[in-house]
Amino acid sequence: MVRSPLFPRWSDTALRVAVAVTVAGIGGAILGPMIYVRSPFRTGVGTPVDQPVQFDHRHHVQDDGIDCRYCHESVERSASAGIPATEVCMNCHSQVWADSPLLEPVQRSYFSGQSLPWQRVYQLPDFVYFHHGIHIARGFACPACHGAVDTMPVIEQASPLTMAWCLDCHRNPQRHLAEPRPVRSLTHCTTCHR
Repeated sequence: MVRSPLFPRWSDTALRVAVAVTVAGIGGAILGPMIYVRSPFRTGVGTPVDQPVQFDHRHHVQDDGIDCRYCHESVERSASAGIPATEVCMNCHSQVWADSPLLEPVQRSYFSGQSLPWQRVYQLPDFVYFHHGIHIARGFACPACHGAVDTMPVIEQASPLTMAWCLDCHRNPQRHLAEPRPVRSLTHCTTCHR
């Protein structure tokens, strides 16, 4: 008497597929968020940020030779680089391109006393301590973190600002300096997490 098998022949294949799908699902549930938080979708790298005024850094930096510190005046002494006040724009634009329709929001801001609603391009989490002044004083040039802003028609984030990205620079700061100078490699947690 021939006994029929307890399970049909295809059941082995179904079990293998079920195990593979389960393992892939668990792996995806673990690796998926890790990949996502480092992706441009999450970090914002390469995504242009719309501003209330069409502002072309190429023109202001390359053509006119304006230094970053003219508009971002607090960068050497403050944690924040500072968002330019409308008066900074009007120092030139009260005479240059004063009739341009592109400058209407700037003029409206200037005469009303209301600040322009600039949109932040770089945003660190609240639990991260960062001070622009310290980095500038140690010899780090703006492009080390912000990329070639002088070639950007519309400003966009150039660096992911992930912990791995920051640690990479902190472990080997010499390669990011504008000029060679002695800089300590600070990799202790309390350097950035205070």
